[in-house]
Amino acid sequence: MPGYVVLHYTAMGSAAAAIDRLCDPEAEVSAHYVICKSGAVTQLVPEGLRAWHAGIGTWQGLDDLNSRSIGIELDNNGRGPFTAPLMHSLEALLRGILTAWDIPPRNVIGHSDMAPGRKTDPGPWFDWARLERLGLAGQRGTAPGPSDTDPVLFTEAARRAGYTADVDTDTLLAAVRLRYRPFATGPLEAADFTPLGQPDAGA
Repeated sequence: MPGYVVLHYTAMGSAAAAIDRLCDPEAEVSAHYVICKSGAVTQLVPEGLRAWHAGIGTWQGLDDLNSRSIGIELDNNGRGPFTAPLMHSLEALLRGILTAWDIPPRNVIGHSDMAPGRKTDPGPWFDWARLERLGLAGQRGTAPGPSDTDPVLFTEAARRAGYTADVDTDTLLAAVRLRYRPFATGPLEAADFTPLGQPDAGA
């Protein structure tokens, strides 16, 4: 039974091309849904069945996310914003999935969250904060970060937030920033800790 939702971008020229590839047995990749730029939603695999969308990775100490999640491919090349119709359709689809399978919003993740260094989708242009405001993704922390930006403390905070892949600090930082501070650069800083903490009461 699925307990997670993993969001991806297609990184292809069109939704049609992505669907063709996802339906090609030789490609050995699939997803439950594809949402095109116009907002049209195509279901490729029933929600209760396994799709080959997540690959190697780990989240919250769990591997084989393919057997535990519903994969949604978004028609985007990773180099610009997602269209408004696509986002509206994603929101409606997520509401239905989370309700039907009793999946908590915190279990809606990006491919890059579970596979740091290997995957970067849904990428820096994806509006995670929008999903958070709508209760369709886990709320980020808001408390100020620590004065001690020790990489060990950062790794521990990231692991508590779900980032349990065995990667080096730079790779982990890149993955956390893709989700919470997508255009941030430079060395680890206090602001990188903030979203990994507990959200304020009522958030």
